[in-house]
This record gives sequence, C-alpha cells and structure tokens, in this order.
Amino acid sequence: MSTDLFVRRLSIDLDTPFPVRWNGGDAFRSALFNALSMSFPVGEQSFIDALRQGLAALSPERREAFADEVRGFIGQEATHRHLHARFNAILEAQGQHNTVGPRAQRRIERFAGVDVRNLVAGTAAVEHFTAVFADWLLRHPHALEGAEPRLRLLWEWHSAEEAEHRCTAFDMYTALGGSHGWRVRIFRFITVTFLADITRQTLRNLWDDGALFKASTWSSAGRFLFSREGFIRGNVAAWRDYTRRDFHPSQGPGELGERWLAEHGDDYAVVGGARTVGTAA
Repeated sequence: MSTDLFVRRLSIDLDTPFPVRWNGGDAFRSALFNALSMSFPVGEQSFIDALRQGLAALSPERREAFADEVRGFIGQEATHRHLHARFNAILEAQGQHNTVGPRAQRRIERFAGVDVRNLVAGTAAVEHFTAVFADWLLRHPHALEGAEPRLRLLWEWHSAEEAEHRCTAFDMYTALGGSHGWRVRIFRFITVTFLADITRQTLRNLWDDGALFKASTWSSAGRFLFSREGFIRGNVAAWRDYTRRDFHPSQGPGELGERWLAEHGDDYAVVGGARTVGTAA
C-alpha cells in the first residue's frame, strides 16, 4: 500500500484570544478538548523522537524504504505540535493550568534508554487512540457543535492528518521485529496512563473554569462519552481491535479524513510532501 503524506500549513489565526468555553459554550466539551491539546506538544515531540530512533535502528535497506514516510510523519507532527502550543498559550493566559504536559515529560524521561521497539510501540498505541478519535470526530460533527469556526478547523484538520499517517509507527514496529505480545502489553499500559492523564487534566480545567461541580457539566459528559454513539461507548470495539494478532491500522476507516482534506484545500497550503510505502504485515 502506498500513500502520499503532505506537510500542510494551516491558514488559521491563533493570535486572537478565544473564550475558555470555545466549544459551543459547553464547559465539559471545551475542557476535554483543551486537555487533549495540552498533552499534544510533549506527546508529539516524543513520537518524533521515537521514530527517528527507530529509523536509525533499522537495517540499511529498511531504513531507505521508511525514510520518506518518516520525514512526512515528522513534518505533520511538528506542525501539530507548533499549532497546539500556540493554542495552549492562549489557554494558559486565561488561567488554565497545564499539568499533563509536565507529567508526561517526566514519564518520558524515565523511559529514556529503553529498547527502541518499546518507544515505537508506545507511539503506535497512542496513534491508534488518535486515529480512532479522529474518525469518530469527523463522523460526529456535534462534538464541535457551535465551536469557534477557526478552532473547529484546527481540530478537523488535525483529525484528518492523524487518519492519514495512522500506519507509520505500527509499520515501523513490525519492521523492527516487535512482537505481538509486547505490542499489546504496551497498548494496555498506554490505555491506562493516557486516559488517567486526560481525565486529571479535564478535571483541572473544569476546576479552573468553575464548572467542576455543576450538574450541566456532568450531563454533557454523560452524553458525550457514554451515549449510544458516545466517544467511549461507541469506540470499545475499535479499542479492542488493536489487540488482535492480525490487526493493522489500514483496516480502520480513513475515508473521512481523505474527504475532508480534499474538500478544504483552500484552508491550507502544502509546504512539503513525501512518498510513503507502508510495510503492512
């Protein structure tokens, strides 16, 4: 399977402040998305570092096959990191306290020097989460109902690119000889730590916003997360898919991301590209 990864510069104003409850005035939805954004810069830098190390650890032949793919992946993730750092700076100026970023950075530092396959497996695990979230978000526009148009653009663009490069880390892990058993163990570890981190940061955001103990906040949370097609209840099967021995990210949907990018060409400029060759098992 071959795909083109392009590095895109999004046309978006992240200098003008926006309200804390930018997502349709909904405290919970805004706090959750803000928590995700707060985790992104540190996380995306760790993905970049892991794939760079993984590329260096490949045999010369495999390294050549992956070089363009990794270059495209890094370009996209670096752009995400930059824009979400600007997004987060506005949140901090409004009194929102980012605790997830420093906590994640300390955890990453503790794992420095481990087998590079584990670092790449961790990246693949988080990329599965982001790909599932991306597809769900594009399928459920109500998640951003009433959002500031420029911020809706940011999240939809990010989702489309996550769907586009969802195979890169997984394929590298396979090329490095990573086992199914360790892939699943690391995925379960990432599940616990990622969900715990985002939950803690969401609660902190709600506290900072003064909405933590309001009934409307938790009514919104219940609908968003646990309704029939809510983010958690509606994605249990997709979460389980990753643990299958025959799983590959290309089996998941990606057409909505492709369609979004095709329909929103006026909202971004292509500043780089790479021909990528997947190595699906």
